[in-house]
Amino acid sequence: MYDIADIRLAPSGEKKIRWVACHMPVLAAIAEDFRVQQPLKGLRVALSVHLEAKTAWLCRVLEMGGAEMYVTGSNPLSTQDDVAAALAAGGMHVFARHGVDMAGYDAAIDAVLEAGPNVIIDDGGDLVHRIHTKYPHLIPGVIGGCEETTTGILRLKAMDRAGTLRFPMMLVNDADCKHLFDNRYGTGQSAWDGIMRTTNLIVAGKEAVVCGYGWCGKGVAMRAHGLGARVIVTEVDPIRAIEAHMDGFTVLPMDEAAKRGDIFVTVTGCDNVIQPRHFPLMKDGDILSNAGHFDVEVNVAALREMATEHYEARHNIEAYVLPNGRTVYVIAEGRLVNLASGDGHPAEIMDMSFAVQAMSARYLAEHRDELKPGVVTVPREIDEAIARKKLETLGIAIDSLSEEQKKYLGQ
Repeated sequence: MYDIADIRLAPSGEKKIRWVACHMPVLAAIAEDFRVQQPLKGLRVALSVHLEAKTAWLCRVLEMGGAEMYVTGSNPLSTQDDVAAALAAGGMHVFARHGVDMAGYDAAIDAVLEAGPNVIIDDGGDLVHRIHTKYPHLIPGVIGGCEETTTGILRLKAMDRAGTLRFPMMLVNDADCKHLFDNRYGTGQSAWDGIMRTTNLIVAGKEAVVCGYGWCGKGVAMRAHGLGARVIVTEVDPIRAIEAHMDGFTVLPMDEAAKRGDIFVTVTGCDNVIQPRHFPLMKDGDILSNAGHFDVEVNVAALREMATEHYEARHNIEAYVLPNGRTVYVIAEGRLVNLASGDGHPAEIMDMSFAVQAMSARYLAEHRDELKPGVVTVPREIDEAIARKKLETLGIAIDSLSEEQKKYLGQ
């Protein structure tokens, strides 16, 4: 059962999946364990993650572990139709098409939830929110879930504080093997890959404004600097602002940064970061992009209303002519630039992130009788096991503590 663009695209998607699988050795090792041990046998898994090749490989690993997979994408512009077709051709339940409107997106979310999932793997919190609001009768069948992103975790923690989260949710994004690498090195590289691929413009010599200096922002700023840009950081957290300053970047409020920037990248997890008052301050030709989960960080709706003219300047780039005569450009409608304008994070990075997802799903299945509703930290042993396996695949050996050293440290 599937609802995709074209099943005939499957061979192209299959090539992509095979390529990334060759570069994700940690997940491959987990796949072999799953194939033998079947930790997810008999469980229905609903997954909403950016549907491209690396996600498809995760889906297949979970399926090897015995799961019946119901799959959709977490962003209409990040779904790759050929990858969706490859999964569907292999017998998986897939409900995803590139470029659907919000009604189509919601229908796909509903389709995977209506299967009555036992485990939810979410990216941004849409599955969890939807099952609580539209399908509460299905909640008793949910063992728990895993959340991939900072944005999703913010939503989960708000629900937890309000006492409305009705099943356990593993905070995958907060695991060290996820956010220290995926958020920093993955977002850092893939965001600029998407920007450069879409614009075909140079980064060196420009002023890049990075809005937010969390782990993703650190990566985006670091790579911008490496590409030769002069980097400005905007922040609301005073500690992160000091950190950005000591890392060598200029720290300004957005009202000042808007006047200086050439390329803007929002990566905060918040909304309305670049607001209506900022657009008239910008220079003619400024480029706006977003690397946060949802398309609300750049207020594109307000920009559209303000503009005297709006047209497609280049594939995936919209031009907005302001009343002052200046033109600003928005990449990928303000959606995730690294996925809506590229292939997402490098496979080697997602190897660790999706290893955390797979092992967290296993943890839920094996500890279902012990876990209570609410947010759940990924156990340290999962992080360390994945890190050690990654080092092994890289051919890197490290030291270990002697018994005397353990005693000294009180271990």
